[in-house]
Amino acid sequence: MQGVYRVDQVRAAERELIEALPDGTLMGRAANALAAHCARQLPRRYGARVVLLVGTGDNGGDTLFAGAALAGMGARVEAWLVDPGHAHPAGLGEFRRRGGRLGDPRNLRQSPDLVIDGIAGIGGRPGLTGRAAELARAVSGAFTVAADVPSGVDADTGEAGVNAVRADQTVTFGALKIGLVVGDGVEHAGEVSLVDIGLDLDLDRATTQVLESPDVAELLPKPNGKDDKYTRGVVGVVAGSAQYPGAAVLATGSAVHGGAGMVRYLGAAAELISSRYPEVVVHSDARPADVRVQAWVIGPGMGVDDQAMALVREVMATDLPVIVDADALTLLARAPALVINRSAPTVLTPHDREFVRLDAELTVDRLGSVRRLAARLGATVLLKGNATIVAAPDGRTFVNRTGTPWLATAGSGDVLSGLIGSLLAAGLDPTRAAAVGAHVHGVAGQLAAADGPPSSADVLGSLRHALRAVAG
Repeated sequence: MQGVYRVDQVRAAERELIEALPDGTLMGRAANALAAHCARQLPRRYGARVVLLVGTGDNGGDTLFAGAALAGMGARVEAWLVDPGHAHPAGLGEFRRRGGRLGDPRNLRQSPDLVIDGIAGIGGRPGLTGRAAELARAVSGAFTVAADVPSGVDADTGEAGVNAVRADQTVTFGALKIGLVVGDGVEHAGEVSLVDIGLDLDLDRATTQVLESPDVAELLPKPNGKDDKYTRGVVGVVAGSAQYPGAAVLATGSAVHGGAGMVRYLGAAAELISSRYPEVVVHSDARPADVRVQAWVIGPGMGVDDQAMALVREVMATDLPVIVDADALTLLARAPALVINRSAPTVLTPHDREFVRLDAELTVDRLGSVRRLAARLGATVLLKGNATIVAAPDGRTFVNRTGTPWLATAGSGDVLSGLIGSLLAAGLDPTRAAAVGAHVHGVAGQLAAADGPPSSADVLGSLRHALRAVAG
């Protein structure tokens, strides 16, 4: 499990370490790690053309020292300074001593092999202006490695302003920053590599965490010899309509393959479900109160008419865990008291537009927005996006880093809902069930996309393979 930290937490840990180490040691560690990473990206070291974008702070110092190391390996390294009068003195001195030279975008004759972005670090504001923006634009499109955080990206929110650097890779020092894993920062950071520089950051102090495959494997329910279909969890699925029967197929199929011991189905697609999944118990005319389950999935493709609203009210009135998705979220937005007054666990899984329908403001600080809604409603909220955010009412937050943009396809969320429902029925607490479900769903999406653009049925078909891959 990885912790994700605020800027103030990282700065406090840096100060503590700097006081315990000889002067310049921490910057040396960061610079050496950055140089080693960049050297591995070069097609060749001797004669490779490298451009440094150098700001006035410690991030610029890291970049100059890294550039000096690359120059010592035989690379032709040129530094473009945002403010020549305020570059890091020791870093600039070492850079010149090792053969690096100062340059300017007006003299650039050919695209560099690699650019190191060291304009602004974790203290930078969204966006770049003036000479900083000019330098970044001059090498836009070249292979770029960002030092710690892409310049122009807010390290605490992921907001990326105008002219923010769009890196291919980011080497971040000592800790994952929030702005690298949420919001626009995900796209601007590219592939993120975390390097250890000795910071003492206790995982317990990270209110935001990232589950890794070993964590998910440990949390996934595993049957033993004493289990039966009931002890493994019975999940009820309320989904589908005459107009959208496929949503019922996807959500129910995901619950079947997600590990539940039994799946019960209520909805308008009963005949289709029976033909596709003969193991599912179909309740054609029953009401939710008459069906024995340990968790409910409600919403995918069920419609938003009065009959659908009645089903939402009945399910929300139970004392069982419920995951609310799709149409049920639209209906819930009309009667938020149905979730606010619940004492049983509730998971809401909106995309951006559904989030706003829940009378919630979605700001550039996506993580903060999700936490506020979770606290107000007293429910776990999973916000879909390029980085799925899962927040508990008490502020505990997980960010999911698996997945692919190809998951932005009709029906993908239905697969996620059924999977989370099976995990709830198996006994996982709502926040972990949502985080584990998001991780596995993301892996399934990656597997499904390996052969080209996947459909949601492809994602469902990859679910068992994803579970096996995560479990090792």
